[in-house]
Amino acid sequence: MIQISDIKVPVGDMNIPYLTSAAAKLMKISPSELTNVRLTKKSVDARKKDNVHFVCSVECRLKSPAIEKLVLSRKIRNISQAVPYSYSVKKTAPLPHRPIVAGSGPAGLFAALVLALSGQQPIILERGGDVKSRRDCVEKYFAGGQLDPVSNIQFGEGGAGTFSDGKLTTGTKDRRIRFVLEQFVRAGASEEILYNAKPHVGTDVLMNVLINMRSRITSLGGEYRFFTRLTDLCVRDGRLHSVTVSHNGQDEELPADSVILATGHSARDTFEMLYRRGIPMIPKPFAVGARIEHPQRMINAAQYGAFADRPELGAADYKLAVHLPDGRGVYTFCMCPGGYVVAAASEPESIATNGMSLFARDGSNANSALLVGVNTSDFGSEHPLAGVEFQRRIERAAFACTRSSAAPAQLVGDFLEGKPSVSFGDTLPTYRPSVALGEIGCCLPAFITDSMRTGILLMDKKLKGFAHHDAVLTAPETRSSSPVRILRGEDMQSPAAAGLYPCGEGAGFAGGIMSAAVDGMKCAETLLGMASK
Repeated sequence: MIQISDIKVPVGDMNIPYLTSAAAKLMKISPSELTNVRLTKKSVDARKKDNVHFVCSVECRLKSPAIEKLVLSRKIRNISQAVPYSYSVKKTAPLPHRPIVAGSGPAGLFAALVLALSGQQPIILERGGDVKSRRDCVEKYFAGGQLDPVSNIQFGEGGAGTFSDGKLTTGTKDRRIRFVLEQFVRAGASEEILYNAKPHVGTDVLMNVLINMRSRITSLGGEYRFFTRLTDLCVRDGRLHSVTVSHNGQDEELPADSVILATGHSARDTFEMLYRRGIPMIPKPFAVGARIEHPQRMINAAQYGAFADRPELGAADYKLAVHLPDGRGVYTFCMCPGGYVVAAASEPESIATNGMSLFARDGSNANSALLVGVNTSDFGSEHPLAGVEFQRRIERAAFACTRSSAAPAQLVGDFLEGKPSVSFGDTLPTYRPSVALGEIGCCLPAFITDSMRTGILLMDKKLKGFAHHDAVLTAPETRSSSPVRILRGEDMQSPAAAGLYPCGEGAGFAGGIMSAAVDGMKCAETLLGMASK
């Protein structure tokens, strides 16, 4: 197989015949010599607004070994021998006790899959509901009903990522990434995620993907226990002995000598339990801010210029970051083209926001988290859980602002001028149940809002219209990442409890779906490797 990269493709010519012809031209051979041409990467180059185009990579076979040898001998910069990909899980001897995976988010999901493929029969504990019942709980809350503290945007099958578009973009360079993408496709995700530079599944598609992956794990002997929360650990002589779980108000002790702890960044009661049990952890920096919404057509125009209406390009995205004179960073995160701002609280009388998109990304607004870096020195305490309390104070203050499930909101122009908003302009917020216009400073610390103001003006220089007066800020965004890091050694186990594997985003070792999934796989592999010694 030959790999050809950096093929520039006009927007209207994104098809295999064009790629075949362009690849042949780069190799200086006839298109008839190519066979099995396959797109392996596609990105958009929009640096020049009058020449927006795709940049692609393909793999192909050449009909003649002699021609292939000739092409490779020319040492053309963007042509190389394709490196075959493979990842496999070996069967292992049964563990003394069935391994337990606490949490079914990306880290827990892929840890459970690796364990199941190896011949183990993992027990997956999920404090929330299966994805269908969870969706019903979330929809009721969006419609103005009561928050379900057990099954919500944060808790339930698939973790917080289920309701965040299923964005699979990552800076992680790891061979396991391909495996993760292939498993999503096998479970029903679009094959586009295998080659798009910024792949996403879409919340609507992701739900069926999760159901199919669960079915596969259970067919291999895995067992899901929904509405079942990890409530305690029993550690003897520095080794995990058992765990206590709660289901429908009933406690049960399970023998356990291996637990992959993948509970997510919002399992605050679990953090508290671990702290009481002496599991080492430290506070971790994270970021706080608000969701910012613009008309998607405005973002399209800013990014694609005259190509803004081309359907082949889809909804434009952006990623912005600036450093302020005081050393703080302000950046956008979890950008959702054609998406929606969603209610992400997991505790009563609290407000938190997040963003999501459906697969089509055809909503009228673009939204992103606009975040300010928060250091542990900002927490007001050196306690390991001080970051959790910092989040809570903001979320409870937001609820106090409106005395309802409505989120505080403010137009960007009014925010920059320091005055409350009283009416909307050309951007209507998508947050449900509702927003309450006023000032988002009612819940955010002054150093956050001051940094956001400076950051917005600097970002407007990078993305025209970012400081658009009628764009809407909805606050607060507090769950960008875990506020703690649960310590682990090189063997990926807690130094205080052999057999306990802190894992994924909740433990502070990942920053999104892909990196969490990879970390889950690594924990499972380590567990299996130790078991086979």
